[in-house]
Amino acid sequence: MSVIQPILGFIAIVAFAWLLSSNRRAFSWRGVAIGIAIQLLLAFLLLKLPGVQIVFVWVNEGVLAVQKATEAGTSLVFGFLGGGNLPYEETVPGASFVFAFRALPMVMLISALSALLYYWRVLPWVVQGFAWGLTKAFRISGPASFATAGNIFVGNIEAPLFVRPYLDRLSHADLFVIMTAGLATIAGTVFALYSFFLQDVIPNAAGHLLTASLISAPAAVVIARIMVPPEENEEFSGELIKIERRYKNAMDAITQGTIDGLKLLAYIIALVLVLVAMVALVNIIFGIFPDLWGEPLTLERILGWIMAPVAWLMGIPWEEAFLSGQLLGEKIVLNELITYLAMSQMGPEELSESTRVILAYAMCGFANFGGLGVIIGGLGAIIPDRRNEILQLGVKALIAGNLATFMTGCVASLLV
Repeated sequence: MSVIQPILGFIAIVAFAWLLSSNRRAFSWRGVAIGIAIQLLLAFLLLKLPGVQIVFVWVNEGVLAVQKATEAGTSLVFGFLGGGNLPYEETVPGASFVFAFRALPMVMLISALSALLYYWRVLPWVVQGFAWGLTKAFRISGPASFATAGNIFVGNIEAPLFVRPYLDRLSHADLFVIMTAGLATIAGTVFALYSFFLQDVIPNAAGHLLTASLISAPAAVVIARIMVPPEENEEFSGELIKIERRYKNAMDAITQGTIDGLKLLAYIIALVLVLVAMVALVNIIFGIFPDLWGEPLTLERILGWIMAPVAWLMGIPWEEAFLSGQLLGEKIVLNELITYLAMSQMGPEELSESTRVILAYAMCGFANFGGLGVIIGGLGAIIPDRRNEILQLGVKALIAGNLATFMTGCVASLLV
C-alpha cells in the first residue's frame, strides 16, 4: 500500500468539495488543515497510543455481551428462530441463523440502553464534551456543534432533537453542518449490530467502527464548511446549549427507548427487504443486454467501475479496487448495513484484511438515499418552515457525507 494514494485522496476530496462550493472564494486552508490534523490526531491516539487497544478489547467484549443478552431474549420470544435449541438437525451450516430474529433485535436493546444512559445524564455530558471541542476547533455555533457531536452516538434525527429550540434560528451553513454530520456518522443503535457482522473478518471491529464514527465528525465539519461556507457577516456564538430532560424516570426511558428501537427495527427490515429486491429487479432488467467481458451486466459491476478510482485513492490496491468500488457504490445506493453484511461474507482471497479495515471506515455513515430521506423527512417535520431549504441542501449533504467518510477512509489507510 502506497502512502501517496491516501494523500492524493485527501487532495482529491477537498478539491471536489471546493468545486461544489456555494462560495469558492470563502475557502479556508486553515480550516481544512485543522480538520485533517484533528482527524489524524484522534486516529493516532485511538489506534496507536499504548494501552488504548485494551479499551478496544473491552468495547468488543461489550458488543459480544449485548449480543448474548439479546439472544437470551430472542430465544425466549422466538424459540429456535431466535437462537434457541433446534428441534431438527441442521443440514446446511448457518441455515438456522435467521437474520431478522437473531441479529436485528439487538437494535431494540441498544436503543433502550441509550435512552437509559440519556436519563442518567451520561450520554448528554459525553456529547457536551465533544461539542465543546468542535466549537473551539472549528468556530461553529453551540447548537451545531452539539448536534454534530450527538450524531456520533445517536441517530441523525435524534441528534437534532437535542437542539430543537435552536433549529429555527440556525444559519444556512450551520444547518448544512448538522445534515452532513448526520449522514457521515452512524448511530449507537446500529453500532453494535455492524460490529457483530464484522467481528469474524476484522480484528477489534467494534473499536474500529467507534474510531471511524468519532473521526468522521470533524471530517463532516470540514467538508460542510467547504461546500457551504458561512456568510462574511455571520455572527458566531460559542455558547453551548443546556441539556434538557426527556424521560420521567428510568422505567420511562427503557420503555420509550424500546418503542423507538422497535420502530427502527421495522424500518431496517422493510428497507433491507425492498432494497435487495430492487437491486435484483434491476439486474434482471440488465439481463436483456449482452455480456460484457464474459460476465453479465449488473448494477454491482457498474458501481464497481464508477467507484474503483475512489477506492484506490483511499489506499486500496488496484487489484482489489473494483470489488471495493462495488461495496462503496452499493453503500451509497442501498445502505451500509447491506454492504457490511456483504463484506463479512467475502473470503480472504477476495479482500485483504487492510482493505476490509479501510472499507469499514469509509462506509461508516448513513450517507445513502435512505439516510437522506430520513434526514429530509425528519428535519422537515421538526422545522417545517425551513423544509424547502432542507430539500435544496439534501443532495449536496449526501455528497458531503460521503466525502467525509472517504476522508476517514484515507486516515485509516495511513494509520491502520
